[in-house]
Formats: sequence, structure tokens, C-alpha cells
Amino acid sequence: MGIIIVGVGRLGLSLALALSRQRRQVTVIDRDPRALDALPDDFSGRRVVGVGFDRDVLGEAGVESASAVVACTSADETNIVVAHTAKHLFHVPTVIARLYNAEKAETYRRLGIRTVSTTGWGVRSITQLLSYDKVEVIGEVGPGDVSLVRVEVPDLLEGCNVQSVSVPGEVGVVALVRDGRSCVPALGTVLAHGDVVVAVVDGRSLGTFGRIWGVGLNLSTEGR
Repeated sequence: MGIIIVGVGRLGLSLALALSRQRRQVTVIDRDPRALDALPDDFSGRRVVGVGFDRDVLGEAGVESASAVVACTSADETNIVVAHTAKHLFHVPTVIARLYNAEKAETYRRLGIRTVSTTGWGVRSITQLLSYDKVEVIGEVGPGDVSLVRVEVPDLLEGCNVQSVSVPGEVGVVALVRDGRSCVPALGTVLAHGDVVVAVVDGRSLGTFGRIWGVGLNLSTEGR
């Protein structure tokens, strides 16, 4: 079961190459043949020229047996039409749409379409990196509902255990990197100098995370 990528701009091109190198079955669609020509000769997937939300074009790309469709053209409107068609007409199990306007994410989520907002994610990440260079938002679940935060353990928390820096339902440590090796820590794991942790943080509790970890960040979501 293959993956269809609609839109071969920078994101679509990079995604197609990454999946192809993982030996995934990939088909790319773009209305501009020159965009498809940008794919290197070693790209193992299929190329289809056409409009990504056209039923016949999707059919040619194998949408009826696809496991996923990723709509990542440069236009939000096109991406949502592609995603809606794949989800509700062809019943593709996994459908993802790239968005520039993050405010539309909730609308699309109600339609059962997953979204990726590079703009919203980028703004939050850069803002936090400018505030403190040892903490970074590395991912999100939903439109900012839950964040994955990577942070270096500050001096004041060395010797504390994982349970003491967690708040049930708000902040939890899900991974720890020590001496170049990663693991899933137990609640009793003691934090040490040089440790890096990845925490899952409820979007409404980013301020709580900042206070616990003493990172001096204004992580409140108010005013965003």
C-alpha cells in the first residue's frame, strides 16, 4: 500500500525522497511537469502529472489502494480539497494536509483530516529558541494541544528524579538522553548533569513546565 504526495515543492520533494530511501512505495502528483523533473534519477517512485484533487488523476496514482495521502501544495485551499477528496471519497486511512493558516486547523480536524502548520510550529519554536537556547519545541500533537519539548537539565534539577518534575495530566518526561544513549526513564530515574529530556506538555500547561524546569521562559499560550 503506497503513499501519495500531492505537490512537489520543497516539502513534497524532500518528503518523497525521504520515503523513497526508506523503500516506501511513493507516488508524487504535480500539475507542473518541471516540478516532477526535479526529482533525481534514483527516485524509485512514480510520477503523475495532473491536478491533485482530480478524481481521475488520483485514480491513476493508485488512491484506491493507498495507505496515505499527503497534500502539500503551496495553497491551503488546494490541500484541503485534495485531503477531503482522499478522505471522504476514496476512504484513504491516513490523510495529512499542509497548512499555512494555522487558524483553520480545528476546522479540518473536525473533518477527520490531520494537519501540519509549518508556520505556526516555526513561530513557536523560534520564539522559544530566542528566549532560551537550551529548550526547544520539537513537535506537536493536534493544533498546539500537546507539545513535545526537548530541554537540557538545568543545574538546579540535577539529583531530582523524574517524578518530581512531572505533573500528572500536564507534564510528563517520555525520553532521556545520557552520554549519547536514549531511554524511556522510570519515575525514579535521577537526573544528572548533561542529561537531555523530552517532555510531553499539555498546551495549557507550558507555563507550568517553564516554572518547574526553571528555564525562564514565558511559555504561556495566552495572546497567541
